Amino acid sequence: MIAGHGADSSFALGWRNEHDQLVRFDVLAGIADLNEKTVIDAGCGYADLYPFLKERYPQISHYYGIEQITELADKAILRYEHLPDTTFITSNFLHTDLPLCDYVLASGSLNYGSSINGFIYSAIEKLYSHCAMGLGFNLLRYMPVDGTLVAYDPDQILTFCKTLSLNVALKADYDEADFTVFIYR
Repeated sequence: MIAGHGADSSFALGWRNEHDQLVRFDVLAGIADLNEKTVIDAGCGYADLYPFLKERYPQISHYYGIEQITELADKAILRYEHLPDTTFITSNFLHTDLPLCDYVLASGSLNYGSSINGFIYSAIEKLYSHCAMGLGFNLLRYMPVDGTLVAYDPDQILTFCKTLSLNVALKADYDEADFTVFIYR
Protein backbone atom coordinates (compact mmCIF):
# COMPACT_ATOMS: atom_id res chain seq x y z
CA MET A 1 0.00 0.00 0.00
CA ILE A 2 2.90 2.36 0.75
CA ALA A 3 4.50 1.52 -2.59
CA GLY A 4 1.24 2.14 -4.43
CA HIS A 5 0.08 5.29 -2.65
CA GLY A 6 3.17 6.86 -1.05
CA ALA A 7 4.13 7.03 2.60
CA ASP A 8 2.25 10.30 3.23
CA SER A 9 -1.17 9.09 2.11
CA SER A 10 -4.05 7.83 4.25
CA PHE A 11 -4.54 5.31 1.43
CA ALA A 12 -1.22 3.73 2.49
CA LEU A 13 -3.01 2.81 5.72
CA GLY A 14 -5.96 1.26 3.90
CA TRP A 15 -8.42 4.13 4.43
CA ARG A 16 -10.80 5.07 1.59
CA ASN A 17 -10.35 8.73 2.51
CA GLU A 18 -9.49 10.95 5.46
CA HIS A 19 -13.17 11.54 6.32
CA ASP A 20 -13.75 7.81 6.85
CA GLN A 21 -10.72 7.67 9.12
CA LEU A 22 -12.03 10.57 11.23
CA VAL A 23 -15.50 9.03 11.50
CA ARG A 24 -13.96 5.85 12.89
CA PHE A 25 -11.76 7.85 15.27
CA ASP A 26 -14.85 9.67 16.53
CA VAL A 27 -16.64 6.41 17.29
CA LEU A 28 -13.58 4.88 19.00
CA ALA A 29 -13.04 8.02 21.08
CA GLY A 30 -16.53 7.46 22.49
CA ILE A 31 -15.33 4.43 24.47
CA ALA A 32 -15.05 6.56 27.64
CA ASP A 33 -13.69 9.80 29.04
CA LEU A 34 -9.99 9.30 28.33
CA ASN A 35 -8.79 12.26 30.41
CA GLU A 36 -6.19 11.10 32.94
CA LYS A 37 -6.14 7.66 31.31
CA THR A 38 -3.40 5.72 29.51
CA VAL A 39 -4.11 4.53 25.98
CA ILE A 40 -2.52 2.01 23.63
CA ASP A 41 -3.07 2.61 19.91
CA ALA A 42 -2.45 -0.87 18.47
CA GLY A 43 -1.30 -0.59 14.87
CA CYS A 44 -1.02 3.19 15.14
CA GLY A 45 0.26 3.81 11.61
CA TYR A 46 1.25 7.48 11.48
CA ALA A 47 -0.33 8.00 14.95
CA ASP A 48 -3.12 10.10 13.42
CA LEU A 49 -5.35 9.02 16.31
CA TYR A 50 -3.09 10.75 18.84
CA PRO A 51 -3.88 14.41 17.94
CA PHE A 52 -7.55 13.49 17.51
CA LEU A 53 -7.68 12.07 21.03
CA LYS A 54 -5.62 14.92 22.52
CA GLU A 55 -8.02 17.48 21.10
CA ARG A 56 -10.99 15.71 22.65
CA TYR A 57 -9.23 14.59 25.84
CA PRO A 58 -6.39 17.04 26.54
CA GLN A 59 -5.58 15.35 29.84
CA ILE A 60 -4.73 11.89 28.46
CA SER A 61 -1.95 10.80 30.79
CA HIS A 62 -0.01 8.72 28.26
CA TYR A 63 -0.34 7.51 24.65
CA TYR A 64 1.47 4.37 23.47
CA GLY A 65 1.64 3.94 19.70
CA ILE A 66 2.52 0.42 18.54
CA GLU A 67 3.33 -0.08 14.85
CA GLN A 68 5.15 -2.92 13.07
CA ILE A 69 5.72 -1.25 9.70
CA THR A 70 8.94 0.72 10.04
CA GLU A 71 8.08 3.42 7.48
CA LEU A 72 4.85 4.20 9.33
CA ALA A 73 6.39 4.02 12.81
CA ASP A 74 9.28 6.28 11.78
CA LYS A 75 6.86 8.96 10.61
CA ALA A 76 4.80 8.71 13.84
CA ILE A 77 7.98 8.97 15.91
CA LEU A 78 9.15 11.99 13.92
CA ARG A 79 5.80 13.73 14.42
CA TYR A 80 5.09 13.04 18.08
CA GLU A 81 7.87 11.35 20.06
CA HIS A 82 9.19 14.71 21.30
CA LEU A 83 5.98 15.14 23.30
CA PRO A 84 6.23 14.13 26.97
CA ASP A 85 3.12 11.94 27.05
CA THR A 86 3.97 9.64 24.11
CA THR A 87 5.88 6.40 23.67
CA PHE A 88 6.27 4.55 20.39
CA ILE A 89 7.14 0.89 19.97
CA THR A 90 8.10 -0.42 16.54
CA SER A 91 6.91 -4.00 16.72
CA ASN A 92 4.01 -6.32 15.98
CA PHE A 93 1.59 -5.78 18.86
CA LEU A 94 0.67 -9.47 18.84
CA HIS A 95 4.26 -10.53 19.55
CA THR A 96 5.34 -7.77 21.93
CA ASP A 97 4.99 -7.47 25.65
CA LEU A 98 2.68 -4.48 25.83
CA PRO A 99 2.22 -2.23 28.86
CA LEU A 100 -1.00 -2.55 30.82
CA CYS A 101 -3.04 0.57 30.04
CA ASP A 102 -6.48 1.82 30.92
CA TYR A 103 -7.74 1.55 27.34
CA VAL A 104 -6.55 -0.17 24.18
CA LEU A 105 -7.78 1.06 20.80
CA ALA A 106 -7.30 -0.49 17.37
CA SER A 107 -8.49 1.51 14.39
CA GLY A 108 -8.26 -0.44 11.17
CA SER A 109 -5.30 -2.56 12.25
CA LEU A 110 -7.31 -5.76 12.70
CA ASN A 111 -8.72 -5.62 9.16
CA TYR A 112 -5.66 -7.03 7.43
CA GLY A 113 -5.71 -10.64 6.34
CA SER A 114 -3.61 -13.27 8.11
CA SER A 115 -2.69 -16.85 7.34
CA ILE A 116 -2.96 -17.62 11.06
CA ASN A 117 -6.11 -19.60 11.81
CA GLY A 118 -8.29 -17.70 14.30
CA PHE A 119 -6.12 -14.58 14.01
CA ILE A 120 -8.90 -12.13 14.83
CA TYR A 121 -9.83 -13.91 18.05
CA SER A 122 -6.21 -14.18 19.20
CA ALA A 123 -5.70 -10.49 18.44
CA ILE A 124 -8.81 -9.41 20.36
CA GLU A 125 -7.86 -11.60 23.32
CA LYS A 126 -4.28 -10.29 23.39
CA LEU A 127 -5.34 -6.64 23.23
CA TYR A 128 -8.04 -7.15 25.86
CA SER A 129 -5.48 -8.70 28.20
CA HIS A 130 -3.57 -5.38 28.18
CA CYS A 131 -6.43 -3.07 29.12
CA ALA A 132 -7.48 -2.31 32.67
CA MET A 133 -10.76 -0.68 31.69
CA GLY A 134 -11.68 -1.38 28.07
CA LEU A 135 -10.81 -2.33 24.51
CA GLY A 136 -12.25 -0.64 21.43
CA PHE A 137 -11.70 -1.77 17.86
CA ASN A 138 -13.32 -1.43 14.47
CA LEU A 139 -13.68 -4.02 11.73
CA LEU A 140 -15.05 -4.21 8.22
CA ARG A 141 -18.30 -6.09 7.69
CA TYR A 142 -18.06 -6.18 3.88
CA MET A 143 -15.28 -7.77 1.86
CA PRO A 144 -13.22 -5.18 -0.04
CA VAL A 145 -12.34 -5.92 -3.64
CA ASP A 146 -8.55 -5.82 -3.35
CA GLY A 147 -8.19 -8.86 -1.07
CA THR A 148 -5.71 -7.19 1.27
CA LEU A 149 -8.36 -6.54 3.90
CA VAL A 150 -10.82 -8.97 5.47
CA ALA A 151 -14.43 -8.54 6.57
CA TYR A 152 -16.09 -10.06 9.63
CA ASP A 153 -19.60 -10.88 10.77
CA PRO A 154 -20.49 -8.54 13.66
CA ASP A 155 -22.59 -11.24 15.38
CA GLN A 156 -19.70 -13.73 15.39
CA ILE A 157 -17.29 -11.12 16.75
CA LEU A 158 -19.81 -10.10 19.43
CA THR A 159 -20.35 -13.73 20.46
CA PHE A 160 -16.60 -14.17 20.93
CA CYS A 161 -16.20 -10.89 22.82
CA LYS A 162 -18.91 -11.96 25.26
CA THR A 163 -16.68 -14.88 26.27
CA LEU A 164 -14.21 -12.26 27.53
CA SER A 165 -16.70 -9.93 29.24
CA LEU A 166 -20.43 -9.56 29.66
CA ASN A 167 -20.06 -5.81 29.23
CA VAL A 168 -19.78 -5.51 25.43
CA ALA A 169 -21.23 -2.83 23.16
CA LEU A 170 -21.62 -2.78 19.38
CA LYS A 171 -21.69 0.44 17.34
CA ALA A 172 -22.87 -0.27 13.81
CA ASP A 173 -24.86 2.79 12.74
CA TYR A 174 -22.11 5.11 11.45
CA ASP A 175 -20.94 3.38 8.25
CA GLU A 176 -22.48 0.59 6.22
CA ALA A 177 -19.14 -1.18 5.74
CA ASP A 178 -17.77 -0.86 9.29
CA PHE A 179 -18.60 -1.64 12.92
CA THR A 180 -16.97 -0.93 16.28
CA VAL A 181 -16.90 -3.08 19.40
CA PHE A 182 -16.21 -1.95 22.97
CA ILE A 183 -15.32 -4.58 25.57
CA TYR A 184 -15.27 -3.28 29.13
CA ARG A 185 -13.85 -4.81 32.32
